[in-house]
Amino acid sequence: MRVYISADMEGATGVTNPDDVFIDRPGFERFRRLLTRDVNAAVEGAVDAGADEIVINESHGPAKNILIEELNPHAEMITGYFKPLGMMEGINDGYDAAMFVAFHAMAGTDAAVLDHTIRGKEILKLAINGKAAGELALCSAVAGSFGVPVVLVTGDDKVAAEAKALLGNVETVIVKQALSRFVARCAPPEVTTKKIRQAARTALSRAKEFKPYKLEAPIRFDVEFNTTVAASMAALLPEVKREGPRSVSLGADDFIEAYKRFRAAVILGSTATDSVYG
Repeated sequence: MRVYISADMEGATGVTNPDDVFIDRPGFERFRRLLTRDVNAAVEGAVDAGADEIVINESHGPAKNILIEELNPHAEMITGYFKPLGMMEGINDGYDAAMFVAFHAMAGTDAAVLDHTIRGKEILKLAINGKAAGELALCSAVAGSFGVPVVLVTGDDKVAAEAKALLGNVETVIVKQALSRFVARCAPPEVTTKKIRQAARTALSRAKEFKPYKLEAPIRFDVEFNTTVAASMAALLPEVKREGPRSVSLGADDFIEAYKRFRAAVILGSTATDSVYG
């Protein structure tokens, strides 16, 4: 059994503040260890369920967060920034299941810990085929394009609810109850890692019940940026149409092609502002 894990950071055990997740901030070294523990718990559960290949894609910021020297030896890791598929780099149709560890809710979710979509400073709203979307939907659709179902999502209670609404009976682990953007009631790692391991094992034992998340073509992305200059820079791409002062649209018949165009538009738009990784 081949298992793919995309690991963000805002949804990790104990994380509540930007100081916890930016590489130059005081809390980063502490919380990268807690993220590593969450990821290892998912790996352990996958091994318990019989996985013989586990690949982790680092998906947060510059993608140098998980401590490889503390990584479970049953897994390998894709690390480093500027990947064609971003948070889903390395996914292909040879995987049996995907897991999303330490994910967060989409931008605009009330009382969700560090809610944003891809780049918090640049993107105000994202819709795909007319439906509000965040990183969970983006990553699920990329996996679905390769026929890979998402079986587990971990993070706060808001992203867990988002996952259930999007994916149905997906396994979820709530590592903290979000009270506001920067406040949560957190369970300790001794509790959360046990829950993640058990949920990963359970999810893979049910793997045949899950269906890949697929969107019907044609695919349309509508992006509202926080600034007009980001929209104007994104619209320099020939595939991108300016829809308003801060908004653009783009699309394709194939989701992966549309997703790559979206990534290019966001990266180009972010050159006009001080980037915030997400």
